Amino acid sequence: MEITAQILAELLGGEVVGDPQTVVTAPARIEQGRKGNICFFANPKYEHYIYDTKASVLLINKSFKPKQPIPATLIKVDDAYSSVSVLLDFFSRMKHRQKRGNGLWARLSLKRSIARTARIGQGTYLYPQVYIGDHVKIGKNCVLYPGVRIYHDCVVGDNCIIHANAVIGADGFGFAPQEDGTYRKIQQLGNVVIEDDVEIGANATIDRATMGSTIVHRGVKIDNLCQVAHNVEVGENTVMAAMTGIAGSTKIGKHCVFGGQSGVNGHVTIADNTTLAAQSGIIANIKESGTTLVGYPALEYGTYMRAYAIFRRSGKSK
Repeated sequence: MEITAQILAELLGGEVVGDPQTVVTAPARIEQGRKGNICFFANPKYEHYIYDTKASVLLINKSFKPKQPIPATLIKVDDAYSSVSVLLDFFSRMKHRQKRGNGLWARLSLKRSIARTARIGQGTYLYPQVYIGDHVKIGKNCVLYPGVRIYHDCVVGDNCIIHANAVIGADGFGFAPQEDGTYRKIQQLGNVVIEDDVEIGANATIDRATMGSTIVHRGVKIDNLCQVAHNVEVGENTVMAAMTGIAGSTKIGKHCVFGGQSGVNGHVTIADNTTLAAQSGIIANIKESGTTLVGYPALEYGTYMRAYAIFRRSGKSK
């Protein structure tokens, strides 16, 4: 699908700065923008991307004052974050209209449902009640236990194990607040990519990206009841114990270890070889590799233990 910046501006009630005939084919995250993409900018943390983006069009707030020239054509709106939900609704409707026919499903048995457009590698075994959506790709020698759901467009590599009732590719938690106090759903148009040798526990959930991909890299092990939100990237051979929660757009390094019930704030970056103790929470970037963190907000282990010693002594003095 191709559409011009001018038409999108009319849809969003915005104004074009640059070439109104610039062609857009798909939305993308600002850090991944390429020719033909429209990206949006609303979070100051991502400002550096707008000055060298390869995207054709940027959706930005009218109030934003750039510090240097921006190469892309701009669509200026009152509220970029709210407008992006309208934009993604539009692309979602166009995508569904392009689907041909209704005969998408092939029943292999009463207990399995696999889309005709899905591809499943040699040696992969599907237990009863597994659901595989449209355009899903699953590699070789995988095992999907009963009740696993793989939503449309997701990718699973070779030698993966996904335990019962795990859900891969459900919508990310994206809602734009409206002036009347309600919330408008932001369509989640991306997918989930799971690389080789990954194991995912029972009732774990990995959400599809708003745009682009939620990525679980090679060798990751995710325990039962974990939640990985939209646009998260989990580095190779990272492990997460049960009930760990990772908020959206967080990037986790390689060989990290997350204890049970630990949590990570959204839009942060965590260095390789980070260890997070059980029930601890990270709220900011972790820049130094090999750090062990405890508590909430998480502190370096030695700092936390010294603070805890002071806390205990203060309690005994009363």
